[in-house]
Amino acid sequence: MSSGLSGIGFVGCELRSAAPGDGERTGGSTPHSHARRREVVVNGTRVRTVDVHAHCAVPEAMAVIDKHNPAAGLLMSDIETRITAMDTQGIDVSALSINPYWYHAERDAAAELIRIQNDALVEICANTPDRFVAFATAALQHPDLAVEQVEHAAKTLGFKGVSVGGSVEGLELADPKFHPFWAKCEELGMLVFMHPTGTTELEPSGRLSGSGLLTNTIGNPLETTIALSHLIFEGTLDRFPGLKICAAHGGGFLGSYANRSDAVCRTFPETVGPLPKKTPTSYLKDGQLFFDTIVFTPEALRHLIAETGPGQIMIGTDYPFPWTSTEVDLVLNTPDLSDDDRIAILGGTAARLLGIDG
Repeated sequence: MSSGLSGIGFVGCELRSAAPGDGERTGGSTPHSHARRREVVVNGTRVRTVDVHAHCAVPEAMAVIDKHNPAAGLLMSDIETRITAMDTQGIDVSALSINPYWYHAERDAAAELIRIQNDALVEICANTPDRFVAFATAALQHPDLAVEQVEHAAKTLGFKGVSVGGSVEGLELADPKFHPFWAKCEELGMLVFMHPTGTTELEPSGRLSGSGLLTNTIGNPLETTIALSHLIFEGTLDRFPGLKICAAHGGGFLGSYANRSDAVCRTFPETVGPLPKKTPTSYLKDGQLFFDTIVFTPEALRHLIAETGPGQIMIGTDYPFPWTSTEVDLVLNTPDLSDDDRIAILGGTAARLLGIDG
């Protein structure tokens, strides 16, 4: 790749300093400042923390389809600034991902864009292997090309995961068109990080206009909820039982109201086909679906864990967007978790799924 590290841009904004919180009662963390790396400790054990939800952008790739970064003034070329923010938050490893903006692109442009992006991600991870891993990108609008891209990403470039949007130009991820992609991800053992691209289909109605940035506040978790529900009800998870998907933002609204999905099977059984094979809530617990911690409060995280199990949860910061202060303290302050639960959520599960050694 000709651009070197200058071809990577981190979409950034100023983050608040992470506070230690009341972590001392759970083992807590060492004192820290902007100049010192926060080390997270649970009951005397130093824990390696892994953030599965960390955004970045590659301007050179965006230029292939004349995409202008909406936050161009916040692009960072200084990786040390990113690492300083991670140190402050107590994040040891960030799993970089890029929100799909290319699903409308023609085949040749999409192929070039993905090549540039994936090469750039490989380069940054190779230069700082102790701090960064990444999710590969793929042109899902061209499923046969996406299959080639994810195979190349895994077998040649060494990626352990791939990122996707919550829909593809109006098509649900459960559409049979994407079965070859899911089959390849299952075959390769690739963790799929699913991040919403929004509910643009609803916006012309005006229902999400007005105050409160509802296109994001409601629209993003709503798209995730819709996507996961289709993957369950249309049988995608049954067809590919080895598939592993991590849904951003705590999986949207699904975990908060998943039992209604079970209830529809009882109340209106004629609306449910031969799949799913299990109650919908079972899919939240059985090791196929994972969720990040971006649910904001210890009580919300406690409830999500009650619905899914602690082994299905991984921390996510949504860096650089300041939706949260520190996910580390959220996990440390959530009640009714064992030390092993906290260690798994803080980094153990992500390290296992993403093949992070050490």
